[in-house]
Amino acid sequence: MSEKKTSSGIPIKELYSQNDLSKNIDETLGKPGQFPFTRGVHETMYRGRLWTMRQYAGFGSAKESNERYRSLLEKGQTGLSVAFDLPTQMGYDSDHVMSTGEVGKVGVAISTIEDMEELFNEIPLDKVSTSMTINSTAGILLSLYIAVAKKRGIKRDQLSGTIQNDLLKEYIARGTYIYPPKASLRIITDIFDFCKREVPKWNTISISGYHIREAGSTAVQEVAFTLANAITYVQAAVNKGLSVDEFAPRLSFFFNVHNNFLEEVAKFRAARRMWANIMKTRFGAQNEKSLKLRFHSQTAGSTLTAQQPENNIVRISLQALASVFGGTQSLHTNSMDEALGLPTEKSATIALRTQQVIGFESGVSEVVDPWAGSYYIESLTDEIETRATDYINRIEDLGGVISCIESGWIQNEIQSSAYDFQKKLENNEAILVGVNKFKTQSDEKPDILKIDPKIETHQVERIKKFKASRDLKKVTSRLEAIRNCAESDGNLMECFISAVEEKTTLGEISDELRTVFGKHRETITV
Repeated sequence: MSEKKTSSGIPIKELYSQNDLSKNIDETLGKPGQFPFTRGVHETMYRGRLWTMRQYAGFGSAKESNERYRSLLEKGQTGLSVAFDLPTQMGYDSDHVMSTGEVGKVGVAISTIEDMEELFNEIPLDKVSTSMTINSTAGILLSLYIAVAKKRGIKRDQLSGTIQNDLLKEYIARGTYIYPPKASLRIITDIFDFCKREVPKWNTISISGYHIREAGSTAVQEVAFTLANAITYVQAAVNKGLSVDEFAPRLSFFFNVHNNFLEEVAKFRAARRMWANIMKTRFGAQNEKSLKLRFHSQTAGSTLTAQQPENNIVRISLQALASVFGGTQSLHTNSMDEALGLPTEKSATIALRTQQVIGFESGVSEVVDPWAGSYYIESLTDEIETRATDYINRIEDLGGVISCIESGWIQNEIQSSAYDFQKKLENNEAILVGVNKFKTQSDEKPDILKIDPKIETHQVERIKKFKASRDLKKVTSRLEAIRNCAESDGNLMECFISAVEEKTTLGEISDELRTVFGKHRETITV
């Protein structure tokens, strides 16, 4: 019989006992809500409050997306999660030539304060937590959100939510970067500094392993590269003069949840313990909140199949359950049809109901860390921690994350893992139900959400009308202020807010920053 291994290549024994534990379990476990937080960041976990149930949504126009958000909130969703289209992510207005054919396709198109007002129409911004999956233009989108709240009489310190704002993983795995790494780090730390003073309830970054995993990494690599990125952000903020306990409590993380159920449970426990020790020993954090790895999780889009899409409901359910057992603070469940297109309202509702069944019917929320003490889970947690720590040490030996990105080393590690898994699929060493085994033929075609091409035409006309209504002198003045601030060491956030309030667009602000910082060009490795 061939040796069994996890997706990270960790050998799996037939049976586990106490002798398989590499560490003293009493020392590494602790109690829930206490250092090193292996068992969870809260003492009572879901007995006190369930995780936030989010559904990542956004498509077409701000009006259509707003209707989907309000529908999901009415069905019991407890937090919003905004998907933006590619032009918005890349810093282009919908009327830019680079936006042609992409407006509203993979998310909602947002270029102006008018768009943002419509996106959150009739949604109480002081009562709903909003997560925005946005990186290169995160500061601008947050500024638009703050400006809309101000128009409604809502103070900055009443706003709660998260911006992803994680550029390092864009260079590693996703590609929606604009500026070079050092300029991106400057903008990110400006956001840290601004929010600790002005928007204290806001999570200023969601350090993402999700996209690293989607690009083909293993579970161990996901933990290692995510925490290595996090170390880089914390060090950059400290170098800027920020006290670690001033900003670290508002750091959050974003992880993937894959199919290897028990490895995923152990992965989250290992990541929490590693981060607590990193913050305590490396950065000398004193505030207990600085030591807690709080994370949002999302089921794995890369595991969804176009073949037999109903099978995806089962995959999503198992992944969601692993995330809950791992102690997530927030969860998005993918929809069964996402390998075919954007989710329909029906499939998005099923995805939300999946979380609700787990939360309210399964009974798993009644016990804090039910897997604690399992010989296999504890052994696997220890092994993931050891292997991920080895990776972090190798990155530091090679000069740190930015050096490893610039040389392509991290990208190569992920590509090698993705290639190895693809070979296993092709050789039937790994089974994907309905794809390389248990295949059936069906003429049935599921409903697919289609974006009306007229949306782009309408959005372009809307922006032109918006630009024609402005005081150009004020716009020019605000852009000059942004350029001067970018060329100095001032904080860019107040400049962004003033600019969007005077009807400066997302694309215009991004272009001004492109002029100062330049554009990043990827290192091609083979």
